[in-house]
Amino acid sequence: MSWEAIRAYDYRAAFGRLRAGRAWRWSGVVVAGLVGGWLGLALGGEVVTPIGPADVTLGLSPQWEGETVVDVRPLGQLAFDTHDAPLRLQATISDIRLSAAEEMFADPEAINRMAAGIGSDLRAGVISLVVRALIAATLGAVLMGLLLFRSVWRSLFSGLVSLVVLVGSGALAASSFNPSAIAEPRYTGLIAGAPQVVGGAEAVVSRFNQYQEQLAGLVGNVAMIYEATSTLPVYEEDESVVRVLHVSDIQLNPASWSIIRTLREQYAVDVVVDSGDLTDRGSAAEDVFADEIADLEVPYVWVRGEHDSMGTQRAVESQPNAVVLDDDIEEVAGLTFYGAGDPRYTPDATRLNPDEAGVADQGEEQAEAVSRSGDEVDVAVLHTRTQGEAFDGVSPLVLTGSDHMRSTVLGEQGTRFLVQGSTGGAGLSGLDHGMGRPTPYQASVLYFDVETGRLQARDDIDLGGVGLTSAQVERHVEPDPDRVVGDEPEASEDDATEPERTP
Repeated sequence: MSWEAIRAYDYRAAFGRLRAGRAWRWSGVVVAGLVGGWLGLALGGEVVTPIGPADVTLGLSPQWEGETVVDVRPLGQLAFDTHDAPLRLQATISDIRLSAAEEMFADPEAINRMAAGIGSDLRAGVISLVVRALIAATLGAVLMGLLLFRSVWRSLFSGLVSLVVLVGSGALAASSFNPSAIAEPRYTGLIAGAPQVVGGAEAVVSRFNQYQEQLAGLVGNVAMIYEATSTLPVYEEDESVVRVLHVSDIQLNPASWSIIRTLREQYAVDVVVDSGDLTDRGSAAEDVFADEIADLEVPYVWVRGEHDSMGTQRAVESQPNAVVLDDDIEEVAGLTFYGAGDPRYTPDATRLNPDEAGVADQGEEQAEAVSRSGDEVDVAVLHTRTQGEAFDGVSPLVLTGSDHMRSTVLGEQGTRFLVQGSTGGAGLSGLDHGMGRPTPYQASVLYFDVETGRLQARDDIDLGGVGLTSAQVERHVEPDPDRVVGDEPEASEDDATEPERTP
């Protein structure tokens, strides 16, 4: 190049182009660090940490509005505005460890020790999460830099960008952390329809130590239920017998589904019969609770209880294996069922519900209609004994619920009335072991002759109420399964009534 060309060269423009090129390259490094760090967090920003007998999954992810989310499946989520940094912390109960639960049951002081250790367990889990998140985000950014630039130095700078941003966000979260945010949770899912389940938020803040102990007891008690059902005896299948699992008054307790699934598998159940009160208030938010029915994979015969709305009934009807009876007769697994929903809907204070006499009158009308139809009904399913009393002499067996206590009596016309206890331990409130004597979880497996449709025997299953650890199974053989039902009843002195049993 000649001297004149050197003098004529525009050095300012060249320097500007060079500077612009560097700016673009550094911008690319920053973008690679942010995108790679986000992908790293998405793929590796989780840890599983033990808290008591439960394994809790803690996750960290970027989000414009920082929050802490507690996932209480299948009830829904609780979200708290705990910090201002663009990070979301999520905690999900992923498993109940039976070995830890058994150890807790064997030592009465274990629950107290667990309550005292929850804070340290959670702190250790968060520290482990932070370390893992930093490593995952940095590694993700470095890999993104290598993929885009094929340069070690630029990829390392991308990793540094991700590390600085995450550390800065964490520092901002720590400095802006607001523990009083627990007093203002946002509810979504089932729990939105019944926020009273978790108690008053202000009480949780003001009495955290007491709440911590109750929470520890709740976790342990639910773990006990899983352990108790897993040890029930297994019965071989018999083609001459139809096995029916009778449940009732689940009342929105998610632990009930695990119990029902275990009993269905252990006893090779052909049909599940639910005599009502599946939900607590029959609200639209509770409809998703019925989705668990489909997972049972056997027919689910159901009648509406006084806590179930018509919306609840439609939610149950939408399940592929559900048989909803509302003044209907259906044959299921070789047995002929009649069922009708409770005419009352008590959660709606604006609705004029019939009194006991009105419920009894409706039962009489329904029983007369079944008698006139000429159909031979093997089992009648109603929610209350009041509605079912008129079926004495119409059906050999009447299944009801509502009382939250199991009982049975042989009617004057030869009909066996079986009132089931609460398979939900009287609902979600039963999970609080401080609410007085716990309600046992109760269900019965009924054995029917496939030829006659008559009840031959039943196994009454009591799982110790929350706070207890017992599981009891009692076999009851029907003294006269082929007795005459109707105009010529046969009396049985020792079969007049059976008292309720609790473990």
